Amino acid sequence: MTMTQTDKAFADLQTAETLAPSEIEERAKALRDQLSLDEKISLMHGQLSLWPGIAAMTAPGGYSSRFWVAGELVRLGIPGIRFTDGPRGVILDGGTTFPVSMARGATWDPDLEERVGDAIGREIRALGGNYFGGVCINLLRHPAWGRAQETYGEDPCHLGALGAALTRGVQRHVMACAKHFVLNSMENARFKVDVTIDPRALHEVYLPHFKRVVDQGVASVMSAYNSVNGEWCGQNWELLTGVLKTRWGFQGFVVTDFIFGMRDPRKAALAGQDIEMPFGVLFARDLKGLVERGEVPLERVDDAALRILRQQVRFGQGRTPRDYGPEVVGCEAHRRLAREAAQKSIVLLKNDSGLLPLRNMRRLAVLGRLADTPNTGDGGSSNTRPAHVVTPLEGLRAALGGTVELAYDDGADLARAAATARGADAALVVVGYTHADEGEYIPPDIFAEFLPSFPPPDAQYAAFAKGAEGGAMDTGMPLGGDRERLSLSPRDEALIEAVSSANLRTIVAVMAGSAVIMESWAHRAPAILMLWYPGQEGGHAFADVITGKVNPSGKLPCAFPARAGDLPFFDRDATKITYDLWHGYRKLERDGAAPAFPFGFGLSYTTFEYAGLKLARDELRASDALEATVQVTNAGAVPGEEVVQLYVAAQGSRVERAPKELKAFARVALASGETRTVRLSVPASDLAFFDAATSEWVVEPIRYVAIVGRHAADSDALRASFRVV
Repeated sequence: MTMTQTDKAFADLQTAETLAPSEIEERAKALRDQLSLDEKISLMHGQLSLWPGIAAMTAPGGYSSRFWVAGELVRLGIPGIRFTDGPRGVILDGGTTFPVSMARGATWDPDLEERVGDAIGREIRALGGNYFGGVCINLLRHPAWGRAQETYGEDPCHLGALGAALTRGVQRHVMACAKHFVLNSMENARFKVDVTIDPRALHEVYLPHFKRVVDQGVASVMSAYNSVNGEWCGQNWELLTGVLKTRWGFQGFVVTDFIFGMRDPRKAALAGQDIEMPFGVLFARDLKGLVERGEVPLERVDDAALRILRQQVRFGQGRTPRDYGPEVVGCEAHRRLAREAAQKSIVLLKNDSGLLPLRNMRRLAVLGRLADTPNTGDGGSSNTRPAHVVTPLEGLRAALGGTVELAYDDGADLARAAATARGADAALVVVGYTHADEGEYIPPDIFAEFLPSFPPPDAQYAAFAKGAEGGAMDTGMPLGGDRERLSLSPRDEALIEAVSSANLRTIVAVMAGSAVIMESWAHRAPAILMLWYPGQEGGHAFADVITGKVNPSGKLPCAFPARAGDLPFFDRDATKITYDLWHGYRKLERDGAAPAFPFGFGLSYTTFEYAGLKLARDELRASDALEATVQVTNAGAVPGEEVVQLYVAAQGSRVERAPKELKAFARVALASGETRTVRLSVPASDLAFFDAATSEWVVEPIRYVAIVGRHAADSDALRASFRVV
């Protein structure tokens, strides 16, 4: 990338000076007050106009070859927001590719996630950006969602903790954007679906994690494509102003999702939309006239301009350019961090007879095309471009090649695969999904559908418009979308059957972005691991776990059901759908449906024992916090890490509640034989329900039960009751 005027303005804005909040506000207001109406509006939309922007975006590698800039104003040294996407790392060339967010959710490690955020923020700054679009915290309602891999899991407490950690790390260096606000958990239908939801479900299940990230000081929030209760999210006053800016006091700016995130510029501006991304389209064309006619108050434009400038001043100070040299991008330290994240994300689901870790091996059969295929996740807007990707087979060769014979077969011929497995000390089958099966989806006719709302193309770009009208425009993204199935493909299941019949010591490793139904074959495999999409160092991490160099410690961030029928209704082509309180472990327990693998579940090569659960007090006021301690012992022969989970059940509530809800968790590392006291704290306010009649949170003066255990369905969990008075 060459140094442009904007790049120089961005470099000039960086300073080692640290400003107090009041000074940031003063500088932002001083900048805003120097702007004309035209300049204020120019802050509120992308730098490129529509058709040149479309040409840039749909060119080969276009989306991930540049920053998407809005609001630059070189006259005053305002660089604008310089957006690049995520969340598994910077999508520009050479950025480190971490495991996908769902995998990092399986670490249950906010400290690790903050370090990941720090690395991502450093790399963006080193590449010349100031804005990361990858804090994706949409709740996983159903595992068929194509972009499930981009979020952390199904529980708002867990989501909020990881999202806040990523935000803290990223925002040491650049602005972060939390997305997609809100109820964006269907991919194929995201441009058309209207989600109906009542206030309790919205505020208790689908908003708390966004609130936690807002409280963490996130610079920006991205509105979603979908509609909520009859109004598009990008122009939904109740969401953007009623909840986000008024109830929560959000001081950052709101951006649309890209291109199609705004339908009506007047309604969007009045609703609290601050920036139309990534092009200058509806705001650029219509907003000045709306202000001049009095349809949009000038105060709304002033508010948007101040919000945008406030965050640029905030993130331009306290940092010096010399800390962000090109050597930061994809550096060895970040690759080591990616390996650590992958190690901690791998979930050991089954390990009969202690088959793992592999010991005293002479010959290991490795089977399946994904064993030797770089498979880092979605090929859409989150697609990264690392310098290299270590596959599972490459990782095993690096770890075992000098001492163990590795026999590889891609599994295309089942008889040949079985013959390869037969006689080996163990057989390892790597199966699962790729970006062709799940991920971002843009309908081929999307431009034709939205063209009537957009300005006509310049003559030079008429060919793009003509292609769009015919529904033939290449969006530059692979077809992924919501899953067609929750099980593995018939080809993968047949491979597992063939190999496990030939070798009783068969290990199955699954790559995917969320839950997989395994009931038809799980009994055949004595050992099963969930790899997710493990990032560029995933192959090394996999070998570390398989060989016992690293003790697996990942825990499921979503329940794996035994049957698809146990899940909420899902129609990937829906135009209308209702979301309620019930999904994941909450719904499974309410319905008495046993999961195949519970939320929070994961095995280890050691064993942990819990004892001595104590509450600091058994009576709390609504202003107090629940303080719990528990003794955790590593009773096995090797060091390990455990995730201690605290759930709370409300007894005798006047409203319907889940049987239990996660309220706190802590990751603890223990040497063999070591015992540690783990402390968990829950503000009593987190026990509240949302009263739709008053729009207030209510902490009921009833009895509650604190439940501390290994996972959501742990029959050996410790319990202690307390009361709120």
